Order: sequence, then C-alpha cells, then structure tokens
Amino acid sequence: MASGEGTGGSKAAEAGGEAEMEVQESELCLDLTSCQLHDLSEVEIPSTLEELDLTANRLAAVDPRIGHLTALRKLSFRQNLLEDHAVAPLSTWDAIAGLQELVLRDNKLTKIPDASIFKSLLVFDVSFNEIPSLNGLSKVSSTVKELYVSKNEVAKMEELEHFHSLEMLELGSNRLRVMENLETLTNLQELWLGRNRIRTINLCGLKSIKKISLQSNRLTATNGLQECVVLEELYLSHNGIQRMEGLSTLQNLRVLDVSSNKLTAVEDIETLTRLEDLWLNDNQIPSLDGIESALSGSRETLTTIYLERNPCAKAPNYSSILKKIFPNLEQIDSDMLT
Repeated sequence: MASGEGTGGSKAAEAGGEAEMEVQESELCLDLTSCQLHDLSEVEIPSTLEELDLTANRLAAVDPRIGHLTALRKLSFRQNLLEDHAVAPLSTWDAIAGLQELVLRDNKLTKIPDASIFKSLLVFDVSFNEIPSLNGLSKVSSTVKELYVSKNEVAKMEELEHFHSLEMLELGSNRLRVMENLETLTNLQELWLGRNRIRTINLCGLKSIKKISLQSNRLTATNGLQECVVLEELYLSHNGIQRMEGLSTLQNLRVLDVSSNKLTAVEDIETLTRLEDLWLNDNQIPSLDGIESALSGSRETLTTIYLERNPCAKAPNYSSILKKIFPNLEQIDSDMLT
C-alpha cells in the first residue's frame, strides 16, 4: 500500500513537473505564426518572454508592449506589412536592447532600419523588402554573425567593413555589379551572391571562406578564387563561363557546381582529392574522353556527377563508362545507383 502510494505520488510529482515546465516554456517563447493577426490587442504577452515569433501575420504596427520585454532575445516580424515608420520605435526601446536576433524579412521596408540600440545582435534579417541601399548598416552592431539582405534593390556593397564577427552574408537577388569592401570580413565563412549582375570574381583576399554562391550572374571566367584554400562548396551555375581555371588550389573543395555555362572541357580540377559532388550538366562538353584524367584526384571520392544535356551524355554506355571510372558513384544525373 505504501509502495503504491509512493509510486502514485511520484507520478503526480512528475506530471506536475511537466505542467510546470510547459507553463515556464509558454512564458519564455510565444509563437504566433500564421494567425492572420492585424494587431496584438487580444494577445497576452508575458513579461518574461525571451522569444516572440510573429511570422506570417497582417501586422502594420509594432505593439508597444514589446518594448517592455527586458528578457527578449529573439524577435521575428517575418512576412508582415511593416513599413519604415512602423519599425522606427524599435530603436528607442532601451528595455529590449539585449536582443540577439531581429528578423524583419518580407515586409515593406525601403531602408535599413536603425538597429544601433542592439549591442549584442547576432542575426539581422531584412531580406525580401524594397531596400535600394545598404546605408544604415554602419550603425548595426559589429557583433552580428549572420546578415541577410537578399531580394532587395541594393546596387553597391558598402558599410560592411566593421562586421569583423560576420560568418554568413546573404546578398542574393539584388543589383550588385562588383564584389567589393569585403577585405575586413576575416571570419566570413559563407557568401551568397546569386542572382546579381557580377562579371568578375573578387574575394578581396578572404581566406576563411567555406561556401560561395555566385549563381545566375554574368561571369565568364572562374579566376579569382585561388586564395580561397579552405573553400568547401562553390556554386557558379547559370553564368557564361567558357573555361574552368584557377581552381587547382581549392584542395578542400567537396561540392562544385558549374552547370548551365558554356564549358567545352573539364579542366584544372585534376588535383582536387576531396571532391564529392560535381555538377557539369547543361554545358557543351563533347565527349567523355579525358574525363578520367581530368578528375584523377577525385576518382575515389566522387559520389555524384551530373553531365546530362551535354553532347557527351548521348554516348553509348554513358552510365557504365562513368561507373567504371568512378567506383564509388552513388548518383549519375538524377539516377540513384544501387
């Protein structure tokens, strides 16, 4: 009897503990994603909140109660209807100065909002707005590690020099023509510049970079990457590249995408010994002759190769030839090998 009572008491205590944990979690995190809210007037906002997610609503103003959340660390207004004047109050609310993540993605902003009050900011996202210039970034804290300004109207890379802690920079889908002002971003590991108007690769001496995307630009050559010796992933599809060059020093490269270009040969990657994924589809490579020597360094490591929609892909025994050359292939074009 005593034993039974003890077990019941233990279970009750455990259930009580779970309930308490749920209450505590609800007071720390509030997720109102896709609630179609026009305002927060009927929403209770606990004063202890550390995270507030208001993604996919119809908010056109920022509730002033947010300005009193002294413990707030993450705030997301992604996919709302906020204009510049609506987010302006954020810069005056001292109580939330400890914010570490501010997401204003997919709204109606026409300028970089004033985020100077947030001295510990790690993530700043103003992608998918109508911002024509990076003016204002100089006021954003140098503590930022991830910066997202994709899908705007930005024409120049500027006011980036102080981001010494930056690890990820996303400026895709803008109007950039020149890669510049990156010299001081010595900790940058990922650079995403797809869908711009860039003609020449200029990494400005960056040597710690691990991922680069320059897809859908106006490149005609692959030169400019020679010093990026720790690079692991390189995406250069949908350009006008006619020749592979300046790639032999990229000894840590695992993924190389040069699909949808104007290549007629596979060159300058025979010394790469860690290559796993190689995308060469939609080019003008005439034959498989020479493919073995061109990829001699990665013969054992290559697991995926795309060559479809090249003349060479029409060769008899196309797949069997590739399987014979690369014994560890797991995928040829869209076909998974068993």
